[in-house]
Amino acid sequence: MASKGLNKPCILLIVIAGMERFAFKGVASNLVTYLTDVVKMSNSSAAKTVNGWCGFTSMLPLLVAPLADSLWDRYSTILFFSFLYVLGLLAMTSTAMVWPWVPTNKTSTSSLFWSLCMISLGQGGYNPSLQAFGAKQLETEEDPVLPCTCSTKTEEGSKKKSLFFQWWYFGICSGCLLGVSVMSYVQDTLGWGLGFAIPAIVMVTSVVFFCCGNRLYTYEQAKKGEFKSFQDMVHAVKVAASKVMGVGLSRQPNRSDEAELELQEKPLFHQGLDAGEGLDESTNNGVNLLEIARVVLHLLPIWTMLLMFAVIFQQPATFFTKQGMTMKRNIGKSFKIPPATLQSAITVSIVLLMPLYDTLFTPLVRVLTRNEKGISVMQRMGVGMFLSVVAMLIAALVEVKRLGIGKSTPTSETVPLSIFWLLPQYVLLGISDIFTVVGMQEFFYSEVPQGMRTMGIALYTSVFGVGSFLSAISISMIEYFTRLSGGKSWFSDDMREARLDNYYWLLALASAFSLLVFVFLCRFYNTKL
Repeated sequence: MASKGLNKPCILLIVIAGMERFAFKGVASNLVTYLTDVVKMSNSSAAKTVNGWCGFTSMLPLLVAPLADSLWDRYSTILFFSFLYVLGLLAMTSTAMVWPWVPTNKTSTSSLFWSLCMISLGQGGYNPSLQAFGAKQLETEEDPVLPCTCSTKTEEGSKKKSLFFQWWYFGICSGCLLGVSVMSYVQDTLGWGLGFAIPAIVMVTSVVFFCCGNRLYTYEQAKKGEFKSFQDMVHAVKVAASKVMGVGLSRQPNRSDEAELELQEKPLFHQGLDAGEGLDESTNNGVNLLEIARVVLHLLPIWTMLLMFAVIFQQPATFFTKQGMTMKRNIGKSFKIPPATLQSAITVSIVLLMPLYDTLFTPLVRVLTRNEKGISVMQRMGVGMFLSVVAMLIAALVEVKRLGIGKSTPTSETVPLSIFWLLPQYVLLGISDIFTVVGMQEFFYSEVPQGMRTMGIALYTSVFGVGSFLSAISISMIEYFTRLSGGKSWFSDDMREARLDNYYWLLALASAFSLLVFVFLCRFYNTKL
């Protein structure tokens, strides 16, 4: 990676991010099984709990990011929230260890709840700050030997940024792969106490590694006057929103589209200000702050259309896993595949195919598009959204087959259908991630001003947060309407009676509609990515 432009701090931070993903996925990937088998929740309740928790976790960065951008430095933010993260994992471990000897009551359930909340709070501040801190290591690199024009610098910076986000995603997917495959096996065979203790140990180790890199990092120095930036941004967003809701937001006739795009690369404050100097002129200029707010509001349509992709993103950890529990999982005579392990197929496909994106896909497509990056970031996200729709169509067809075979063998608890029939939908979701998720990271990070880069990462993670909540809400609504007039729920605890195929058809239809609107909206976005 270093030979292609990533420096040592970036590589170290990518490794640390992979370790954090191992810890999180070690808890989250099999949580639905823990809730149904140990806590004794129903299938729908467990799925809604997992979706709600993942949504809460992904939404928290929106609250923390403005503080990290304007009031705190990112290094201190990472250390503080990693401490909360570790506390949550340790609390989760202790809860799992004592659960078999403590009857299920409000105290034990609340203990589990607060453990999950602590993990959410820790990750909410840790993840966006770590990624923004890593990307900042590239932005502050200087090459005093070779002079170059501004356009060359911009092009080279864009390439490095794309490379960083691709390898960042490669790193976190490698951590996810180990977390899903190893920890689900440990939890199903060796116990939940050890299964939650190992992620806690790995997270502690990652914090130690982060502290060991202190001499390598480039740090941001807080400038006098930055304390007001958060309040100013909030005020500007309110003004912009009120104008959009009222008479609409009009642009001054002497301002060009290029000026707005240039604004995205300008910091909220001049970085060279001395401690005694005041705020940058643009910070006190209402028009400039208003345009910064407009940049954020300008992203909302794309953000909204990505929500259905995020809803599909929740299925492997919930209903895909419950499907696998009813299918034939034997390898040989004694070994059974833990259903959650199949989630590793997503990360395996990412880890194996991600390097091919640069070495094979980009050069081939570049011949057709004459784009240095092969396809634009918007096109990259669109391709991934299309593949996710195909994945849900395949998932619906496989579920139809599973239900048909299950009805022909009513006496058997296990449907005589191999769990590997689920592999195509997992692999397709992995490939779609290579396109959409990496594109989302680069899009939201690059389309905000420098002083709001942590907020850009938070906007990206919030897509999956809101998507989780939408998934939980849709499950509740579908469950309510399908039970009217004495009907059976699509999410029945008896997987022979459940109609997950109808749910998957519905998700495919809604996602296809979102893709069409996304393609239409792309006509109004003229990005440099």
